[in-house]
Amino acid sequence: MSENKINKLSPYIGWMVFFGCMVAVFVVGIITAQLLERKLEVGKMTMVLKPLDSMEPDNEKYKDNYPREYDSWKRTEESEGATKYGGPTQFSHLEKDPNNIKLFAGYAFSVEYNDDRGHAHALEDVTKSLRHKRNHPNKDKGKDFPGTCWTCKSPDVPVLMKQMGLTNFYASKFWDLEDKITHSIGCADCHDGETMNLRISRPALREAFAAQGKDIDKVSHQEMRTLVCAQCHVEYYFKGSKNYLTFPWKNGINIDEIEKYYEEENFTDWVHPVSKTRMVKMQHPDYEIFSAGIHAARGVACADCHMPYISEGGVKFSDHHVQSPLKNFDNSCAVCHRWSKEEAVARVEKIQDRNFELLKRAGNALVLAHDEVGAAMKEGLNDKELEPVRSLIRKGQMRWDFIAANNGMGFHAPQECARVLAGATDLAQQARVELAKARIARLQKKPAKKI
Repeated sequence: MSENKINKLSPYIGWMVFFGCMVAVFVVGIITAQLLERKLEVGKMTMVLKPLDSMEPDNEKYKDNYPREYDSWKRTEESEGATKYGGPTQFSHLEKDPNNIKLFAGYAFSVEYNDDRGHAHALEDVTKSLRHKRNHPNKDKGKDFPGTCWTCKSPDVPVLMKQMGLTNFYASKFWDLEDKITHSIGCADCHDGETMNLRISRPALREAFAAQGKDIDKVSHQEMRTLVCAQCHVEYYFKGSKNYLTFPWKNGINIDEIEKYYEEENFTDWVHPVSKTRMVKMQHPDYEIFSAGIHAARGVACADCHMPYISEGGVKFSDHHVQSPLKNFDNSCAVCHRWSKEEAVARVEKIQDRNFELLKRAGNALVLAHDEVGAAMKEGLNDKELEPVRSLIRKGQMRWDFIAANNGMGFHAPQECARVLAGATDLAQQARVELAKARIARLQKKPAKKI
């Protein structure tokens, strides 16, 4: 290039360099401002405005320190927006599947069996339950709740356990504690109020781990994001006359190991009035079922789906509006699965529809087994003849209920749920076959009528 051309371009090159520097300074300024804003947001998020006691039960007192988490927790008051098999809208399981009325005959769940609403309604729902004698339509049939029934309903509970002593808390009467338990499920159930670290606030889970030779204090933070849920979303029973809360996990957490435990303990919740079978009511073994599924195998925690992270103004926080992931698809399912919401919902509901079908089949078979034993009793078959049949019904219904009582309608572990329900149906049909054999054996023992 000639010297004249270079001289002509020199002013333009200077201006280009100038404007380039200006753009660079502008971009660096924007990035710096965003970083400062993010730092300020993070600083606000981590700043403890009001120091709290480690066991502070009042959820309102966490509002100033953790406004985003608090506001999302308040949304658990919402009772609209049901999914196909769950959600915050309360419905009756007795109406959804009438088999429940017959299978829980003689037990309070045949009177009322409602799906749970959000955490904010825990106290209201338990105190208004028709299963309690005070609210039961027939006071002679209702059951007095022990103090143990409060265990998973409030962050006031760990405080009372410490004040009263664990055994005394479990042995107390339900209504004697009503005025002392005023805060619904919230912050201190899962967090240390002083540090906000996740913690196990309910002794039963700690004791269940110890019974298996495991140290719950050595689990990872990711595991804790499931275990704080497992304090309550599990199968449990009230052991002994003092109603000591116990998880039947000594042998393991699948239904076969839990059944073995109950057989060893010779435990019975109630006796079915039709078949006179000793029954065990499953509660909500969500952790046990989840642990058998693909998400648990991949290291996914309950909170990843039901309390996913949200970014807001440069701040990342966990959404405490605990709900179905299908109602929070973009922050939950879509983080890992590249499907549309419509496709994801269709996949989930297909799994759930099939699980519900298997539940109905198992329930139908168990109802027939109960009814046929009742008829055989009227024919004169005795307890010795019927004991093997009742044992099969007990084991079958335990498996049916293990799946029926857990949330998710089979989604958390479809293959395990199908296996367990196949076992429930098989045991119910075995019971009917054994009963037929017992009837034939009795007929063969009868002397022939003289002609």
